[in-house]
Amino acid sequence: MEISNAMPRSARAIKLETRSARAKLPARRAPYFLKVAKGLRLGYYRGSGAGTWIGRRYLGSGQYETASIGVADDTTEADNVQIFDFWQAQEVLRRWAERGRLADRGIVRKGPYTVKMAVEDYLAEISIEKRPSALKCAQYKFKGWVLPELGYLLVESLTLDQINRWRNDIASRGRKVRSKKGVAKAASRPAPADHDAKRKRRATANRVLTMLRAALNRAYNAGRVPSDDAWRRVKPFKQTDEAVVRYLSGDEARRLVNACDEDFRSLVQAALLTGCRYSELVNLTCADFNRDSDTLTLRQTKSGRSRHVVLTEEGRHLFSEWTAGRAANERVFLRSDGNPWGASHQQRPLAEAADRAKISPAPTFHILRHTHASALAMRGVPMGVIAAQLGHQDTRMTEKHYAHLAPSYVADTIRAHFPTLGIAAKSSVVPMRRRN
Repeated sequence: MEISNAMPRSARAIKLETRSARAKLPARRAPYFLKVAKGLRLGYYRGSGAGTWIGRRYLGSGQYETASIGVADDTTEADNVQIFDFWQAQEVLRRWAERGRLADRGIVRKGPYTVKMAVEDYLAEISIEKRPSALKCAQYKFKGWVLPELGYLLVESLTLDQINRWRNDIASRGRKVRSKKGVAKAASRPAPADHDAKRKRRATANRVLTMLRAALNRAYNAGRVPSDDAWRRVKPFKQTDEAVVRYLSGDEARRLVNACDEDFRSLVQAALLTGCRYSELVNLTCADFNRDSDTLTLRQTKSGRSRHVVLTEEGRHLFSEWTAGRAANERVFLRSDGNPWGASHQQRPLAEAADRAKISPAPTFHILRHTHASALAMRGVPMGVIAAQLGHQDTRMTEKHYAHLAPSYVADTIRAHFPTLGIAAKSSVVPMRRRN
């Protein structure tokens, strides 16, 4: 005997449909069973407190599988997560039975499969495929945003509404602050208030959602869960990737460099002169500097593809100085104690240097990359050349961030032909003469 593949309408049972009707049932050791489909029954066990929904399916040869599938809404309103009413319990029963049927055929893993288990399987798989930094980033996102809220839930029981509520909750919370050693719980900043802060939180929610879907899709493609319907229908927030680019002026860049500690100063100089990411710079070895072509060879990049970065005369001079007389396999940039720079080691010294240089708000290391690209764009360098220098696959990302800075026919034409209206009153403030 097999369970019917058809999805019949919900079964009716006056004695089980409402909590008041169930309260009138005499307590007994055996559950009250209702036939829902061929070979499939929904049971209700009344205990001293809230009752329990029981699933029972026929396996053939006179054998049955019986399991608890959830708590009845006898004393608490149903949430369709852990507490179910009569109608919700039937849907849970059907999913439980379908999973059991697929497990019998070896299509999915036997036993309950939670979001936490899906995340663990995903991390184990990508640990071989991706860079250590990507793995660490994924672990951080799952630990901070996914597991506390969704980790205990069964993947097959996830609903569109649950995932949407979780996504919205991330977007409405304040940004987490990295906790210090010895502090058990990370602090959070206030909830976003202005438009840009809200946009950034929605962008974060989209990135975390993408990570969750990647883990769940792996579970589905590997046959560990029977359906991907719930998370496939979740839509990310729109208009979260507005091109808001900040860059340092020449004066700010010089002040920042002068305010840096000696070992960190060379990293900042290299970022401003090459547009390289922090992770790309700290992995550079002396052999990656080519004195004949005045280029750097980046072997460990975000995209995983190596690329060559062109050095200016100023950059060639500094790299020649930094690598002179050193072993080819030695890293170019080291801390003052001789150890290599690690992940996130750049944040504190950069903030301290910005404070000494009176630059507010303090720039992130990525803004140094923006500064390099913006300087090229404002001097009319073609977007294709800037894209190659930064390592973009094509010019779409480059144009999105830097095209508005480039000289253009539209801007030149407007400035040349719009008349002077004489509506800007002259100021009595006289600028001070700059010191040489």
